[in-house]
Amino acid sequence: MENITYAAMPGMGSMVLILVAILLLFGGKKIPELMKGLGKGMKEFKDASASDKKEEEGNSDDK
Repeated sequence: MENITYAAMPGMGSMVLILVAILLLFGGKKIPELMKGLGKGMKEFKDASASDKKEEEGNSDDK
């Protein structure tokens, strides 16, 4: 069963090739900007999820 899991994961050579392709596509200056935008998006998503949970808890207490 473990062999199936490892077969789906890319190897170290594949990871390096993917990183080089990303670097060539976006350039060295754009990558930090992309990561910053990705981080902001994840933070906003987590904040929205947390506020939704608080609203659900508040609504269930009112019943």
